[in-house]
Amino acid sequence: MVNDNLSLSIEQFKQKCKESGLRITHQRLAIFEELSKSKDHPSADDVYRKIRKIFPHISFDTVYRTLQSFYQIGIIKIVEGYGEKKRFDSHTKNHHHLRCLKCNSIIDFYNKSYDSISVPQELKKEFEVLNKKVVLEGICKNCKS
Repeated sequence: MVNDNLSLSIEQFKQKCKESGLRITHQRLAIFEELSKSKDHPSADDVYRKIRKIFPHISFDTVYRTLQSFYQIGIIKIVEGYGEKKRFDSHTKNHHHLRCLKCNSIIDFYNKSYDSISVPQELKKEFEVLNKKVVLEGICKNCKS
């Protein structure tokens, strides 16, 4: 599984924001910290509910736009919703996901051989691959019992 130290540190977060021209506000810092603490790939709704406890007047739109800004500058990744809500991931190092088909939990894992999956030559002619991710779907241990 993925180690907890893959998230950017607060200093790295601040540096990345400065390099990208994104102002560091208390709200943005709190959103980043909340996402970094999360182990469950939260949706924007999940982050919003937690951040409202700290900033009661913050809007959902502000949280959502902040998450999108973080994604655009490479601070976080978006995990495909697979028909559900978009989810966010503060682990930016290359990793893969296990997704439970019953509860929709998403678990990070590493696998070097998955990192080096070769792209078929005919696809390379039509498409420039920038990132490779593997998603394994099944039933998690909690749902099996």
